[in-house]
Formats: sequence, structure tokens, C-alpha cells
Amino acid sequence: MSGSFDARSLAVVIFLGFVAVSLLLCGLAAADQDDPDHFYAGGSSLGPVGGGLAIAGDYVSAATLLSTTGSVALAGFDGVLFALATVASLVLVMRLFAERLRRRGVFTLGDFLADRLADNSVRRALGVATLVVLAPLLIVQLTTAGHVMTAMFGLPEGALTGCTVASGTLMVCYSAFGGMRGTGYIQILKVAVVLAAVTLLAGLVLARFGWSPSALFDAAREGSGAGDDYAGPGLQFGHGLAGGLDLIGFQLTLVLGAACMPHITMRLHPVRDARTARRAGVWAVAPVAVLCAGIVVVGLGASALVGRELLYAADPAGGTSLLMVTGALDPAAGGPRESPLFALVACAAFATTLAAVAGITLAAASSLARDFTTKSGAQGAGKASGREIRRARLAVVAIGAAAVLLSAYTHDRNPQVLLSLSFAAAASVLPPVLFHALFRPGFGARGVRWTVYGTLPLIVVLMVLSPAFSGTPVALFPEWDFAVFPLQTPGLVTIPAGFLLGLLASRAKPPGATPPGPRHRARWTPARAGTGA
Repeated sequence: MSGSFDARSLAVVIFLGFVAVSLLLCGLAAADQDDPDHFYAGGSSLGPVGGGLAIAGDYVSAATLLSTTGSVALAGFDGVLFALATVASLVLVMRLFAERLRRRGVFTLGDFLADRLADNSVRRALGVATLVVLAPLLIVQLTTAGHVMTAMFGLPEGALTGCTVASGTLMVCYSAFGGMRGTGYIQILKVAVVLAAVTLLAGLVLARFGWSPSALFDAAREGSGAGDDYAGPGLQFGHGLAGGLDLIGFQLTLVLGAACMPHITMRLHPVRDARTARRAGVWAVAPVAVLCAGIVVVGLGASALVGRELLYAADPAGGTSLLMVTGALDPAAGGPRESPLFALVACAAFATTLAAVAGITLAAASSLARDFTTKSGAQGAGKASGREIRRARLAVVAIGAAAVLLSAYTHDRNPQVLLSLSFAAAASVLPPVLFHALFRPGFGARGVRWTVYGTLPLIVVLMVLSPAFSGTPVALFPEWDFAVFPLQTPGLVTIPAGFLLGLLASRAKPPGATPPGPRHRARWTPARAGTGA
């Protein structure tokens, strides 16, 4: 009993410490939150180091930490590919978009496209796309936060709803009072906590196998029960043609979807200049790369020390692998939840999910407050009013309440379907819109609307007809079976469809169309084409 008491006491201390420090940081950031530039963009006050770490924190979600660890543990090579895709996606963001998306007075993707295309009518379409992308992701993150809090404190399953509500309350406080700068501070704190926990865990795993990566991999392959298949692609989606296409589509969806998430691009708008963007890129990519390397080691350790049977029995998707491996690394404890190591890792996982939901909620609320209400052209920071900030805070509360209700309803369902929907929508809509708007002269509001309103329904239809929705034990509705679309991830179809719709719309000239105005043409002069200006 003493071990359990000590571990849970440590969990309480770490948890309360993180919450206290986070609220303090939000309080410090809240001094100027009536200024839209500070609330929406953080006032560019974080600098290249802080800005880069905040982007890294936004990038590291529950899917990165828990799902990727589980994929490595259960699917071997496929999981390693997912970790590499996460790093590649962030490199794509910082190399391709960081400099081009920076613009003063721009706070959302709707702001950016309205200013870039000199057409305010694109705001609502971008607002719809933003909410469709972020809503499923927010529900999954909030549900995960509730599950982790329940496990961290050793509470019964009946306490899950209360833990979810508590997580949602903290999320609303962080987002409404701290704004973008406050959530940026929390992301920086989260990066430090999670990086320390995963590095410690990875070091303990390697030490168990004599610091030999090959010995660790051999033990993981044996624990997986898959033999040589563990070292090759196919365990996650199958070895047939559909499985291979699913793997390619998932990788493409992960790289493009994560690169254009609205809560990530929102941090790029206030970057001061190109040099700051490049320095921020280094500080964003480096910790994520180290973290993903640690996740691969921990995932292999989970397969080697716990074994596939126990991992699959606890969660067919492997989402509990990170927490389960802590018990195997601390055999002196009476059980996984009585280990001080478990308390540390659980708190790191909770910090990850809580900080992620705060950033996602703020991005969704900002889009709701600006993209669905602003009637004039893209407004600068000085033109946005205090009334709009109050409206944004109310949007934070409304989105938080809706997310809590929906997550409480779906907490016993497999979250992978919602994650797939979120990333498929992000990858199929936002990259085509941004690529066309940044690099194709003649692309306008018509192309944005065709891409958004043509691709989103296609994604929903294919997801509903896929094995991820019905017909398999890990589907959202396993008791039903009407899957006719063979791929679990529709990105291989919907991503090309998004680019094609944007291309066709830009070439289709409506009757009586007039050439672009001087402001539109000016955006395509060679001096401006690659600067984001």
C-alpha cells in the first residue's frame, strides 16, 4: 500500500505543480489580452527560440505520444514510418510555409487567404474547413486527457466523465485567459516535461538491453509474435494491395495533414521576418526529432518487455503501450500504477493532451470569432475591437462545453476514426488551397470554395463506407458492417481530388468574368511570390 500511496502522491504533486505553473504563466500572459495582437498572435513576443518550441509543443499531441508508441509496439516498421512522417511533416511546415504565411494583422487561415486573394468571401469556407479539421481532433484529445487522468490517479471508470469535465475546464481557462501567448508558454513547458519523461523512459529501455539497439529490436520482434514481418511494412494495414495503398495513403495524409493544421499555421502568422522563421524552424524540428526517436525506442521496449498479447488486450490500437511499459521497467513496484515512474510518465502524457486541447480550442474559437463574423477585408490588429476578443472568449467556452459533451458520449469508442477524419480533412483541403494560393496565379475564391465544399463531403462519405467506420473489431461501430470502400484512410483519393478541384475551379471562367484587379495582380509579382508578403 505504501508504494501505491507514494506513487499516487507523486502523481498528485506533479499534476498540481504543472497546473499551478501553467495557470501562473497564463496569468502573466493575460495582462495585455484585450489587445487582439496579443490574444490571437502572442504579440510576436516569444522570439525564435520560444516560437519554435511553442510550435513543437503544438505538434506533439496525444496521437504523437500515445498512438505512435502503440503503432511501433504492435506494428514495428509501420510505426517507425509514422514517427518519421511526423518529423518530415514538421520539416515541410518550416521550410515551405513558415516564411510565406507570416503577415502582420493576420490571425487565422481565413484572414490569410482573404488578404492573399483580396477576396473576403473565402473566410466562411476556411472557417468551415477549420472547424471540421479541429473538432474531431479536439474530442479525441479531450477524451484522452480524461482517460490519462483517471489512470494517473487510479480512479474507477465511473470517474472518467468527471475527469473529462475537469480537463475541459482547465482547457477553457488556458485558452480564454492566456490567449496565444499563454498557450505558447504552456507548450514550451510541455515540451520540457514530455522530452524529459520520454528521454528517461527510452534510456531505461536501452539500459535493460545493454544499450544495444539491435538487441532491443530482436527482443521486440520476438515479443511481437510477428517474426520477420515485424521488420517490414504491412502489420498495421495488411499485406495485400489494399493494405499497401492504405499505408501509402496514411503516410501522405499524416505528412500533409499535420503540416497544415490550423493551430500550427496560426503560430506562423506573427513571425517577424525570414531569419526569425528559419531560426524558429531549428528549435521546432530538433525537439520533435529527439522525441520521436525516444518514442520509437519506448515502443520497441513495450513490445519486448510487455508483449503483443497484453498490449493488444489492453487496447487493440496500442494506446496504452507507453503507460504499460513503465510497470515492466519498475518491477519493484506492486504494479504499473504503483510505480513512481508511471506517475511521471502519466503526468507527462496528461500535460501533452491538456496543452494540445488548449491550442486547438483557441484556434477553433479564433476562427469562429473572425471567419464567421468579419465582413470587411482582412483586418489588422489595430482594427479588431475589444468586443471581438470578448466574442472569442465566449467561443472558447462554447467550443469547450460542446467538446466535453461529445467526448463524454464517445469515450468508449475507438478514437482512430475521428483522428483519421481530422487528418484527412486537413490533408485534402488545406494543402491544395495553400499551394494554389501561394504558387498559382489566377487561383481565387472560386477555387477555395470548390476545394472546401467539394472535398469535405467526399471525405465523410468515404470514411462512413470504410472499414474504419464499421465491419472490423476496432471500427467506430464494430456491431455494424456496411464497409464497401476498401481503404481505412481516404487520403489517397481525397488529396488528389482536393488539388484537382482547385485546379479546375481556377481554370473555369464564369460568364462575364473580368480580369483580376490591380491588388490581386500585384500579389504575383516575382519579388512577392515567395515571401508571404
